[in-house]
Amino acid sequence: MKLGYVSLPGRGATDRFLAGLATDLQGQLRLCGTVQTNTDRADRRKCDMDLRLLATGTVLRISEDRGALARGCTLDTGVLAQAVAATGAALPGADLLIVNKFGKTEAEGRGFAPLIAEALCLGLPVLVGVNALNLPAFDAFVEGLAEALPAEPRAVVAWCLNAALRDAA
Repeated sequence: MKLGYVSLPGRGATDRFLAGLATDLQGQLRLCGTVQTNTDRADRRKCDMDLRLLATGTVLRISEDRGALARGCTLDTGVLAQAVAATGAALPGADLLIVNKFGKTEAEGRGFAPLIAEALCLGLPVLVGVNALNLPAFDAFVEGLAEALPAEPRAVVAWCLNAALRDAA
């Protein structure tokens, strides 16, 4: 089982890191999963959150616009469910699953959590972004079996290629 994770400090840092990594891996591996882009808006407290589905390139807006004064979570769980379903359909043809975030939804056992488990059962390597707040829940979910990867793109690309190629052999 190959399961790695990255956790970078700073708002959006892990999202940007994984998006860059996915770009670096395109053409080398058949990717499935998601990367996230956050766009700040001058007229809103909360940013717009978009997921790019790596298998198809489709972009889905996963945040709800609840108005200028909105606080709390703005995640559109219906759109997240669409992203999970599309990613699940792409698993059989993939070399690597990238999950942009093990967040609150995954900590509750929903969202991408079942898909992470399914991919591992299929022998598919998985790379996950985890923020410090959700790291204890992630560790409990994976029962300490995940490998912390450095915030170094070349090292993580090498890990991904090694994991995918070793599992393909």
